[in-house]
Amino acid sequence: MGCAAMNFEHNTLSEFYRSPLGALPTGAQVRLRMAASGRETLERVELRVWDGEEHRFPMRPLGVRGNKRYYEAQITVSQTPCLYWYRFEALVDGKRAVLGAPQDHSGCGAGVMNSEESFQITVYDADYTVPAWMHEGVMYQIMVDRFFRGEGTDKLHHAKDGRNIELHENWNDMPSLNVSENGDNFANDFFGGTLEGVRQKLPYLKSLGVSVLYFNPIFEARTNHKYDTSDYMRIDPMFGDEKALRRLCEDAKKLGIRIMLDGVFSHVGDDSVYFNRRGTYGEKTGAYRDPDSPYAKWFTFKHWPDDYDCWWGFRTLPNVRELDEDYRRYILTGKDAVVKHWLRHGTSGWRLDVADELPMPFLRDLRREVKSVDPDAAVLGEVWEDASHKVSYGEIRSYVLGDTLDSVMNYPLREALIGFLMGSRTAGTVARELSILQQNYPKPFLYALMNLMGSHDRPRILNVLAGNDGSDIPRAQRTYHRLSQEERMVGTLREHMMLRMVMSVPGMPCVYYADEAGMEGCADPFCRRTYPWGYENQEMLETYRRMIAMRRSHAELRTGECAYIAPCDEVLGVIRTITGNRDALGRPAKDGCAVTLINRSAHAIEVYLTSEELAGAQEIFTEEGEAIHARAGAYSLPVKGMTGATFFTRQPEIRK
Repeated sequence: MGCAAMNFEHNTLSEFYRSPLGALPTGAQVRLRMAASGRETLERVELRVWDGEEHRFPMRPLGVRGNKRYYEAQITVSQTPCLYWYRFEALVDGKRAVLGAPQDHSGCGAGVMNSEESFQITVYDADYTVPAWMHEGVMYQIMVDRFFRGEGTDKLHHAKDGRNIELHENWNDMPSLNVSENGDNFANDFFGGTLEGVRQKLPYLKSLGVSVLYFNPIFEARTNHKYDTSDYMRIDPMFGDEKALRRLCEDAKKLGIRIMLDGVFSHVGDDSVYFNRRGTYGEKTGAYRDPDSPYAKWFTFKHWPDDYDCWWGFRTLPNVRELDEDYRRYILTGKDAVVKHWLRHGTSGWRLDVADELPMPFLRDLRREVKSVDPDAAVLGEVWEDASHKVSYGEIRSYVLGDTLDSVMNYPLREALIGFLMGSRTAGTVARELSILQQNYPKPFLYALMNLMGSHDRPRILNVLAGNDGSDIPRAQRTYHRLSQEERMVGTLREHMMLRMVMSVPGMPCVYYADEAGMEGCADPFCRRTYPWGYENQEMLETYRRMIAMRRSHAELRTGECAYIAPCDEVLGVIRTITGNRDALGRPAKDGCAVTLINRSAHAIEVYLTSEELAGAQEIFTEEGEAIHARAGAYSLPVKGMTGATFFTRQPEIRK
């Protein structure tokens, strides 16, 4: 079956061709249209659908406009959550042919329908809900060891058991680079940050506008980053204990701040009570030292004890068999299972490390067990690509259907904005990429995305946007690598623009600790420096405060409908609207419209938008409250070079 050579049109981002737009709940109806032109005669035009089985629907002719012939079909999508694929076929000269190749195809048809001509509709569980606080929140990521020691805490507490660790007396030291035999940073230096230190800084975090704290792992582990878990049921003594966590959660709750933990469930540390390769937990404890250990079934040994399955080849991180019944009981289903135990200590959910490497049945069980303890707890996954059709281990996995995750880390947004600001993508390209992503995600999922700029896995965002992240110099030379004054100035302007956009799109904006203080640093471990208390860049800090306050005071920036625009190659924009006194999630809200524009060029640009594009606005306001009036039904919005601006149709609602 070939593709017909005629001209073909179907735009999944246009309501004329597809209505309603975006992901659909189970059992919903959708109208699909296409247009064709050319000399060939089309016979028996059909809509071909795949939802696990093939279905065909005749398309009725709508008529002719110019040289284009239009066809339409209205169908009801599956009653079961799934990825719904469709394409258009017809008999052409007596042979069946696929009509055209989609202009906005994102590459997601291959492997499901074995056809690059297929378009995706995400069909999600109609009962799918996500905690409302994820839609409203501003997140802040903390590596506890690097945030604040806190008064009355003893950073030497963990220097025991003969462990080979380095303790920095000077809080402002650079992290040590100690590369282990497997090529990974040994990560054995500590600065002494604690949970009590975080508690003491809650007033600062509240003043910043933060409502969710996400901690990198806090459970006992050998390294400072704690992704090599030693004991899931014990807070690392370096950070504190269960009492310290409870106290932190209680005090945070009083300030309207929630705590989210990092769950690392695809692997453990070799220096753990479960594996015990180093003998820390005795000679007959753990799968490495005792083949009859109750934990032995958790691991895959090719030849016990030294040849075992490990994460990405790192021998310090033995993989677990997530579907082993004992492991599932320990982590998920037992009365005091790990995911339940820490929720009962006052935390509000889990961010799942490498969620796309966890089996789907494991994720389904995890979601069910978490919600059984607290329906308002969150399950957020680390997935780097479009989470509606992530290809993992040779199959497409969809995390957006309502049976696994509440949402994911929004790396596609991060990469798109960096690409735009650094000049490798035009505004039109980015607007299209983000519109397609938005189309593939159910609204509950979309509006709960973790919209990150920086993270512990990447060089500091300031370095990235300055165009000098140190990746072109040897790792050992990155310790004291610094941006030049000019690089820092350019990086700062770009960071301000990226921050403005992240605060203007659906999802939870996430601040990586110390980015707001103007921190710079190359990749791990130098992106994990301590927070520079007393040495913050006040201009950057004030910009973060102002942007967070802007988002918190305008409901349309949080839960308004979203449309990306590209007035020209150099200007990227987003329009957020609430109309009919209902927000995008169907909740009561005041009508309003906001438009954010960022201009990467060095010169000022005037952007023209019609009143209709701005929800019929009669006047709009700058952030400073200055009114702008329409002329001939259009607004002229000025955006200075290397900066951004946000305009509103009404004054903000003040949020405390």
